[in-house]
Amino acid sequence: MKTNTVIAIILIIVGIAIFAYQGISYTTREKVVDVGPVEITADKTNTFPLPPVVGGIALAGGIVLLLVENKKT
Repeated sequence: MKTNTVIAIILIIVGIAIFAYQGISYTTREKVVDVGPVEITADKTNTFPLPPVVGGIALAGGIVLLLVENKKT
């Protein structure tokens, strides 16, 4: 496989994944209370949003790259 074909397939997969998930969630642990030997923590879930436009651009870029690669050969 050529490098451009691999990059095109990766862009298409990433574009579809962004449309499916629309964000990356991660959990952080924060100290709520720290009094002497007593320590209380809380888990907080944060989300890094990924707009569908980014997925569309990745998907379109992968398709265009794949079509241009096929026309060259």
